Order: sequence, then C-alpha cells, then structure tokens
Amino acid sequence: MDPHPKAPPTVPLATLSLATLPLPRADARSERPAQPPAGHSTSTTERGSFCLALCTCGWRGPARRSRDLARKDATLHTAG
Repeated sequence: MDPHPKAPPTVPLATLSLATLPLPRADARSERPAQPPAGHSTSTTERGSFCLALCTCGWRGPARRSRDLARKDATLHTAG
C-alpha cells in the first residue's frame, strides 16, 4: 500500500539514536497505591469469550480467556 501523497516523510529508525526518542509516559494505573485500601470488593465478569476481574475502587484486570486467571488477578489486587 502506498503512503498518502500528503503524508510527511518519515525518518528511518536506523538513523535515530535512543537519546532522541521520547520517554514513555507515566501510566495512570502506575500512580495508584500498590496496596488497595480495606473494603475492596472484587468480582469477575464475562465479556464475550473473555473474563476480567473488577473492583469497587475502579480497578479492572486484563481480559483473560481463563476464569481462573481472572480470579487470581482479583486475589492479587486485594492482597496488595
């Protein structure tokens, strides 16, 4: 597929040094406290063929095909 005719030219990756690349942005999830406060209630829910863990604090785990792994995500979240 040809690039759009008005697209700006790109710099080949081989010519870039690591010093010119931007640093990754801080993820909002990484700024949350490592240990959840007391009173968290987790559950699992299914969305299509995936299962994910949810918490009353707003946290949610990654979508998993395994319900067991989703439950383990919830346990790890409440354990801190």
